[in-house]
Amino acid sequence: MSSLHTLVRAATGPAQGLVVLMHGVGSNERSLQALAHGLDPRLQVLLPRGPIAFAADAFGWFTVQFGANGPVIDPVQAEASRRLLIAYVRDQQARLGIDAARTLVAGFSQGGIMGAGVALTAPEVAQQFAILSGRILPEIAPHIPADIARRGVQGLILHGRDDSKLPYALATAASARLRGLGVAHELRSYAADHALTPAMQADFTAWSARQLLSRD
Repeated sequence: MSSLHTLVRAATGPAQGLVVLMHGVGSNERSLQALAHGLDPRLQVLLPRGPIAFAADAFGWFTVQFGANGPVIDPVQAEASRRLLIAYVRDQQARLGIDAARTLVAGFSQGGIMGAGVALTAPEVAQQFAILSGRILPEIAPHIPADIARRGVQGLILHGRDDSKLPYALATAASARLRGLGVAHELRSYAADHALTPAMQADFTAWSARQLLSRD
């Protein structure tokens, strides 16, 4: 069994889909509670805490430094967290009786990075992912299946055009990479900095319902 400290927004009745929301670096599992509580009540929403502690109430999925040439990550930590999350999602699916087609892995900033990493490298675990002001790590390339275009994966990229932490160019680069892989996705831009705005939250809420509850 894989274990991560988790907050739960339980579904009303039997869960018809699973959403795993992951926080950004230096934050914690409570940071996306408002987003979780706005999602369709038929969905089971889990908010896991990153395994790496940076300070009191400050966690993450891997260490990152921001320099003149952009973000520099600890690839060993990122890979360990990717594998941990895949095992975690599998355990939750087994418990809830939910398959990959009705599983969405998403998050803000580093959390979105991890969601994309899970879905693109383990489509048998999650076929839906959303990157909210994040990016796709180039380090996951060796783990992406050669037939990813035929695995039913669909993504959503939401990003502020004025993002001062992870520039909008990273969102367009992620979209170009997904096009090259043949992965269906949507890219939406906003007049925003590195933030999860009400407009982004509304678009994510609507998209998640369409992807997970309109597939019969």
